[in-house]
Amino acid sequence: MKKLLLSLATTTALASPAFADLLDLEKDELTFGFIKLTDMAPLAVAYENGYFLDEGLFVTLEAQANWKVLLDGVIDGQLDGAHMLAGQPLAATIGYGTEAHIVTPFSMDLNGNGITVSNEVWDLMRPNIPSMEDGRPQHPISAEALVPVIEEFNANGRPFNMGQVFPVSTHNYELRYWLAAGGIEPGYYSPDNITGQIGAEVLLSVTPPPQMPATMEAGTISGYAVGEPWNQQAVFKGIGVPVITDYQLWKNNPEKVFGLTAEFVEENPNTTQALTRALIRAAMWLDENDNANRETAVEMLSRPEYVGADYEVIANSMTGTFEFEKGDVRDIPDFNVFFRYNATYPFYSDAIWYLTQMRRWGQIAEAQPDTWYKEVAESVYRPDIYLQAAQSLVDDGLADAADFPFDSDGYKAPTPAADIIDGIPYDGRTPNAYLESLPIGLKGEQVVVGDKIQG
Repeated sequence: MKKLLLSLATTTALASPAFADLLDLEKDELTFGFIKLTDMAPLAVAYENGYFLDEGLFVTLEAQANWKVLLDGVIDGQLDGAHMLAGQPLAATIGYGTEAHIVTPFSMDLNGNGITVSNEVWDLMRPNIPSMEDGRPQHPISAEALVPVIEEFNANGRPFNMGQVFPVSTHNYELRYWLAAGGIEPGYYSPDNITGQIGAEVLLSVTPPPQMPATMEAGTISGYAVGEPWNQQAVFKGIGVPVITDYQLWKNNPEKVFGLTAEFVEENPNTTQALTRALIRAAMWLDENDNANRETAVEMLSRPEYVGADYEVIANSMTGTFEFEKGDVRDIPDFNVFFRYNATYPFYSDAIWYLTQMRRWGQIAEAQPDTWYKEVAESVYRPDIYLQAAQSLVDDGLADAADFPFDSDGYKAPTPAADIIDGIPYDGRTPNAYLESLPIGLKGEQVVVGDKIQG
C-alpha cells in the first residue's frame, strides 16, 4: 500500500476562504482508508485540491486490501475513517459479522456499479435478448435471459457461479435484486449458514473488486457485480460483457458512504465537521458545470496510489458513457453521481433499503417492526452532522443553500415503479410492506431453518 502524505502548503492555506475560520480541531492528523474503486473519488479530490488542508487537516490516504481489512482498521483505530460499503456501518451496528457502532455523516455517491458476464455466458444469453433496429441488444437486460444459461450449465453438471464483493455490499444486494427480478433464486443466509447459498440457483461468492476480471478469466466465476473500473476492464481485456448498470437497475440508487466509529464522532465533533466539509466540497467539484472536472478527476484516479487503472478504462464510465459489448458505447450521464440529486446527504430511507435487503435474504434472521428499521437507520446515518457542515459552507460562501435539503425529514420521496427494473416501488417509511411486495425473498414472520424457508 502506498501512503499519500500531506504536507502543509502555506500559500495554499492562506488563500483558502475557510482557513481563517478553522474550528478548534480535536485531532488534525488523520488516516483514511479506501478500496481501489472510482467512487473513492471524493477522498482523492479533497486531498489533491487541498480541501482537507483548508480545514486544517493533515490527511494520509491508504488503499486497503479488502473490505474486511478496511472495516477492522476503522474499528481498531488504525484508520480514523474510510470509504465504506453502505451496508458495513449498518451490519456492524446491528451485530451482523463484526460488531461495532459505526456511523456515517456523508454518502459518497449514487450509482456506479455494473453486472458483467463472461464471453461464454454472453454468447449463450444473447439469443434470449431482444434487439433494437440497429441490431444492438435492447437495454435494460433482464436476468430472465440468464435462466436457460443456468439450465444448460446444470445439465452439463456445472454449477453457475458469480462474484460479489462482500456479504453486505451494495453489489451483493444489486446482483440478488437483478437475479430475483428475473425469477432466479439467489440464495439465503441463516444464523447457521452464512454462505448465502441456501436454496440458490446461482452460487454467489466473495471476490475483492480488483481481482474480479482475473477471477472470471480463470473460469472460477462466470460473472460478477462490482464497481468501476472493473466492469469496463473486462471490456477492454476482451473477457466479458457488462449486461446492466445499477443506474438501469434502480435509477440513482445509493452507493458508498464515509464511515467512522460513533466513539470517534463523539470525541472529535469539530474534526468530524471539518472532514465532512472537505468531502462535500470535493463532491461539488466532481459534479459542477455538468461534470466539467471529470477528466481531471480521471487523471487523479488513474494514478497507482488511487485506483491505478488505465485512464481510458476509468474515463469510459466517469465521463458520462458506458461501454457494454466492445464498441457498444451508450450515454449514461448519471452513471457516477457525486453531488447532484442530494447524493451526499445520508438519507434514512437509503439505510432502510439496505436493512430490507438484509432481512430479505436472511442476514436479519427474524422479522422486525417498522420502528426497528427507523431506529437503526437513525443510529447510523447522521444527517444532523451533514447539515451542520453544509450550513457552515453556505455561511462561508462556499456553497449554495439551494443545493442542500435543509427541510428534509431524512426520507426521500418514494422511488417510483418506473425507476426500478422489476416495477416495484420503494418507500423507506414502510419497510415491511415493501418486503411483502417482493415476489422472491423472506417476508412476514418467515425464517430460514436448515435449507428450508418456514412460516
